[in-house]
Amino acid sequence: MYSYTEFDQQLVDERVAQFRDQTNRYLKGELTEDEYRPLRLQNGLYVQRYAPMLRIAVPYGLMNSKQLRKIADISQQYDRGYAHVSTRQNIQLNWPALENVPDILAELATVQMHAIQTSGNCIRNTTTDQYAGVIAGEIADPRPTCELIRQWSTFHPEFAFLPRKFKIAVSAVEETDRAATSFHDIGVYIVKNQTGELGYKIKVGGGLGRTPVIGSVIREFLPRDELIAYLDAVLRVYNLHGRRDNKYKARIKILVKAMTPEVFAQKVEDEFAFTCDALKVEPELLAKMDQVFKPFVYDTLQDETFDELFVQYPKFKQWFNINTHAHKVAGYRIVNINLKRAGVAPGDMTTQEMQFIADLADEYTFGELRTTHEQNISLVDVQQRKLFELWQKLEAQNLARAHIGFLTDIICCPGGDYCSLANAKSLPISEAITRRFDDLDTIYNLGKLDLNISGCMNACGHHHVGNIGILGVDKKGAEFYQITLGGNSDHDASIGDILGPSFAADAVPDVIEEILNTYLDLREQDEQFLQTYRRVGIKPFKERAYA
Repeated sequence: MYSYTEFDQQLVDERVAQFRDQTNRYLKGELTEDEYRPLRLQNGLYVQRYAPMLRIAVPYGLMNSKQLRKIADISQQYDRGYAHVSTRQNIQLNWPALENVPDILAELATVQMHAIQTSGNCIRNTTTDQYAGVIAGEIADPRPTCELIRQWSTFHPEFAFLPRKFKIAVSAVEETDRAATSFHDIGVYIVKNQTGELGYKIKVGGGLGRTPVIGSVIREFLPRDELIAYLDAVLRVYNLHGRRDNKYKARIKILVKAMTPEVFAQKVEDEFAFTCDALKVEPELLAKMDQVFKPFVYDTLQDETFDELFVQYPKFKQWFNINTHAHKVAGYRIVNINLKRAGVAPGDMTTQEMQFIADLADEYTFGELRTTHEQNISLVDVQQRKLFELWQKLEAQNLARAHIGFLTDIICCPGGDYCSLANAKSLPISEAITRRFDDLDTIYNLGKLDLNISGCMNACGHHHVGNIGILGVDKKGAEFYQITLGGNSDHDASIGDILGPSFAADAVPDVIEEILNTYLDLREQDEQFLQTYRRVGIKPFKERAYA
């Protein structure tokens, strides 16, 4: 993974000192709220419903055990003993005291971490597939591209105050897209042209929120060394033409739609003519990025068979089949640690669990771990011969429930329990559905199914792209929930259709059960929920849900 240079460390340390001074001045009344707001936002600090929230950057979801231990220590000393994995692969602290935030940032800097540009109208944390570099079928490891984008975008003076926040994702696998790349302001797809040259396909104008939009392709192939110049051109066109008079119409997706993708693409090409040569990435830098992420030295192993253990321990078999994934190196396996459990907010880890996971990363991998878009944790380099031992340890800590990718592996924002923007609570709805469908055989019978919950139209829970989406809405001060069906964040992306009028909170589990029963009645052999929905449409689901 990337390690800070002396310059990187100096930059982060100086930012901590700068923000400490800004915070002290604000607390003394020397800075107004309006003056302090953009300063705190670009250091990852939000003011939520009951307390500040600090969002810690985890570049492309990759961190090491030392960093996770530091976050565990910080959560114990400065927060309430837990932290939250976000859909952007970052980690959030929900209860820090404002006066302690500079100290937290100073602690993070000691392990090469920060909260810079995790909020505000700037380029946010670039995300990618949590299995980057270790799965078969990758056109290339996306992490060098992500790191290149991170270095270009951090503290970029021209893009520090964009019309609105800006998000980039990188995809490198044709088979599936675990980064929801089509729903980003810029989607970067690693491709090869007809001559085998490595480069990128570029989408722009994707996003969720009040106006969900699937991104449009504006460049089919871009040589690798021209990526930064092209991204710079896209941002310049957006910065020049994006609306600043209305924050709800300020995202690049609105601009692309208003201009049309064709006109927007031409403006980018015109700007690119000026940026291409000046910002072309030198071959030496590309080689350096590749070297930073060269594969570990793996032991020479054979794939293991677990037939006897599977018979003796059926729960281990379930866990192996569902919570682990094939690795491109023989004898190794990717392990997903489940952070979705009854009685725990989706994506939350306690201090003790973070320490435990850090220990596992040291004992069973090369000391690294990944945060995922689905709000879980992945250990991606586990020797297969150690899987049973690892499963036993996870099982003992309630971290081995075998439902990754199924109904109760719910993506969920913090909602009205924390967020001042939320119209309704998300966590109680997630909890109610988790408890209603607590039987694993039932959720296995339903097949793979994404259920996403957001507490407001900002769509932090990505409800638009859940196969089943739930959106909290306000009705005259009461909390209600709108249901959408048919969303998908994969390469065949789709935006969910609104089922109809919203439901009261206590009705939501019953409605979800009726939707699922309708699916079971209508599905053909081996169909997943999304396939059935796309075949039969919304009508039968609506008839049953409102009967």
